[in-house]
Amino acid sequence: MDYPTVQQLFDLSGQTALVTGGARNLGFDMALALAEAGADVVITSRTLANARKSASLIAERTGRRILPLELDVCEEEQASAAIDACLAEFGKLDILVNNAGNVASKPGTAHLEERSLEDWMDCITANLTGTFLCSKHATGKAMIPACKGNIVNLGSITGVIGKDRRVYEGTPMGGTTVDYHAAKGGIIAMTRDMACYLAPYNIRVNCISPGGFWRNQPESFVKAYSETVPMGRMGQDGKEMKGAVVFLASEASSYITGHNLMVDGGLTAW
Repeated sequence: MDYPTVQQLFDLSGQTALVTGGARNLGFDMALALAEAGADVVITSRTLANARKSASLIAERTGRRILPLELDVCEEEQASAAIDACLAEFGKLDILVNNAGNVASKPGTAHLEERSLEDWMDCITANLTGTFLCSKHATGKAMIPACKGNIVNLGSITGVIGKDRRVYEGTPMGGTTVDYHAAKGGIIAMTRDMACYLAPYNIRVNCISPGGFWRNQPESFVKAYSETVPMGRMGQDGKEMKGAVVFLASEASSYITGHNLMVDGGLTAW
């Protein structure tokens, strides 16, 4: 039997991917990784100028076709239109990475007893509902009709464990409150059930749950957080999400679905 090589298993040539929130931070890293692996990529941002700037950078570095789109994943009409735009440009959608979300807490509202219902709903909608809406339209319009596809959701270590708020002491950082944990835990649970529901259609669904990544946070926070991690450091942008997303989006993980891959330096292994 002529088995594929490792290089062939990770190769995404000829495939089309859509990365929500792909204009910056980990979303940009993952969009770049998929393009480097051979895919054409749609990247979205709530600000079209940001999507265009990042799309230009990725296209210049990889030579792939990169389509920038404006998208607020909280708005169902926009989620539906983004899938339509992808299909109009590329004729198909093979990979969806549900990365868009937020972790913001307004000053003074990071505590459970102070959190407003409006702030709770904003966080749940941006993270959990947005993932549902994009998955709904990607599967209904593209993946189920094609009887193939691959969805990678973005969870978090906060969907698995409670946050050690001691690492924020002495810093202006507030520490995200319970709504973000609830949303990310919901994404992880939704990933498992979506994987079971979509398996008959040859669609795999997995999740990546990152730990803390370094983004020029206060030195005292970086030191305190790093001491909670077995590897003794934070994650590195530009590197440590790229392999994870290509693995789950490619044939290298063809017998994996419903899985939550922790990219956290071992924090949840304590």
